[in-house]
Amino acid sequence: MNPSHADHSASPPRVDIPREYNAAADLLGRNASRPAKAAFIEAASGTPLTYGELAVQAQRFANALRDRGFEPESRVMVAMLDTLEWPVVFLGCMLAGVVPIAANTLLTTKDFEFMLRDSRARALFVSKPLLPAFEPLAGKIPTLKQMYIAGDDGEQSVAALVRSGSPEQKVADTCSDDACFWLYSSGSTGTPKGTVHLHSHLVQTAELYGRPILGIREDDVVYSAAKLFFAYGLGNSLTFPMAVGATTVLLSARPTPADVFGVLEKYQPTIFYGVPTLFAALLADGNRPKREELNLRVCASAGEALPAEIGKRWTADYGCEILDGIGSTEMLHIFLSNRRGEVRYGTTGREVPGYELRIVGDDGHECGPGEIGELQIRGPSAALMYWNNRTRTKSTFAGEWTRSGDKYTRDADGYYTYGGRSDDMLKVGGIYVSPFEVEACLMTHPDVLEAAVIGVADSDELVKPKAYVVLKAGRQASGEDMQAHVKNLLAPYKYPRWVEFVNELPKTATGKIQRFRLRAANA
Repeated sequence: MNPSHADHSASPPRVDIPREYNAAADLLGRNASRPAKAAFIEAASGTPLTYGELAVQAQRFANALRDRGFEPESRVMVAMLDTLEWPVVFLGCMLAGVVPIAANTLLTTKDFEFMLRDSRARALFVSKPLLPAFEPLAGKIPTLKQMYIAGDDGEQSVAALVRSGSPEQKVADTCSDDACFWLYSSGSTGTPKGTVHLHSHLVQTAELYGRPILGIREDDVVYSAAKLFFAYGLGNSLTFPMAVGATTVLLSARPTPADVFGVLEKYQPTIFYGVPTLFAALLADGNRPKREELNLRVCASAGEALPAEIGKRWTADYGCEILDGIGSTEMLHIFLSNRRGEVRYGTTGREVPGYELRIVGDDGHECGPGEIGELQIRGPSAALMYWNNRTRTKSTFAGEWTRSGDKYTRDADGYYTYGGRSDDMLKVGGIYVSPFEVEACLMTHPDVLEAAVIGVADSDELVKPKAYVVLKAGRQASGEDMQAHVKNLLAPYKYPRWVEFVNELPKTATGKIQRFRLRAANA
């Protein structure tokens, strides 16, 4: 099953997917002609998993699930590190019609308990190092009947399960509109929400963004610092490379600058996907490699808007553009992005063909050029719903349009500029102030590594900007320095009235700054 993709120049581009369709069968089938090529490589060991081995192991895993009574549409949680077993489990579930729920591996026992209860997952597939977070839940989740351990070889291991399954090719009778997998939102605005995606969604993102915008090719080697459980990382590391037959390097450890540069030097990826905070940390690393030691062709950034200064410095140092874009768990991947050769740092680029965007003001009407409002998206990869959350589903998925919760402006050339989250926007003296604009300005100060801006009421109960600043190692600066810097570059009313220096900013496990925690600390 290989859906046809309309010509990118057509208006609008369209991916035609048959009614009877299984996403895993499609992705595996595309690579049947290259069985000896490495699909995935584990960074730490250098161990490869070829496309042929992946197809056999995923099929064995699917048949083993059937043998153990897992029926189509039953749900299982996948709390696994980025190892070679992750794609086997994920794709194998889909082949069997079982719905995998990709869990953030950096969460707490309390978070995992919520997700297991909320999803009513029947089984848990968990990496051995993560077991301590789940041990307190033993016997507490009524629906959880079985647990299998990844990175182990015992009787209840993922490896044993794969060995026990038949290699007979058998694909569940799924359709393009069947529930395929879940992702829980990162919780940057509070409680995570189970986001339900369909079998048709993965290939939509590959054919609308991966091929034409990113330009991924069969000869690419890719590495994503964003993990597979993250919507961004799932497309980066699994969907896009498998759609074209490229090779993915998987790093199970957290992506420290040293480890990231280690991967970029050893495996020479041509595509690197990061997030703004990581790009900033990489540029601040005193031991970073030189341009000629890497083999980068293109980089991508998402998760949060990329400060212009970071993009410019990266391109100057490594001769490689960062395609800043925005996606969401709800839309699965990037729907608004800069393009190769047309990057305008400080903007999020233009809409990805195949998606429609609009900016809506507080009055419910569409905004004109330069007017700020909420970004809304219409496109083929929008999630079905939030599980067990009808109120939020109706609020976010408004008919064919998905509300992003992000404030944006659009210029006459069609480039979009981020203005912060809808609940982060400030009104200072009756005028909207974008916290992100102030943050981006602070980031241009040579001593600043990261910054976050929120609104805080002064003694007269009037809201004013407050900045939290992380300085680069060994640097010193004062609040007055920060204020003067902003006043010199932006309208004076936008400067932070208070500046607090901190060692780190509160973030989700996927790197998004949790400004709601900063606001709570000032309540």
